[in-house]
Amino acid sequence: MAKLKFRPLHDRVVVKRIDADEKSAGGIIIPDTAKEKPSQGEIVAVGPGGRDEAGKLIPLDLKTGDKVLFGKWSGTEVKLNGEELLIMKESDIMGVIV
Repeated sequence: MAKLKFRPLHDRVVVKRIDADEKSAGGIIIPDTAKEKPSQGEIVAVGPGGRDEAGKLIPLDLKTGDKVLFGKWSGTEVKLNGEELLIMKESDIMGVIV
């Protein structure tokens, strides 16, 4: 992916979906129209963090390159540099895949 010319604000991150397998566990090929959108992705950009009540910056736990799981309906779909991406809050992310 080319360098992203977008910087998310506050506690938001930009996520690129990771495609699900083309076949089911039994070996059946799943057509594009029947596939569910994957709920895992890779972080491509991270905001600076949120602020607490005193105005102190709280940095995010996520970093560029992290593989993450997120809710099925999380985030807002956008197209940047010709690529479909999601912008979501850090709290929409369920965890990091290690």
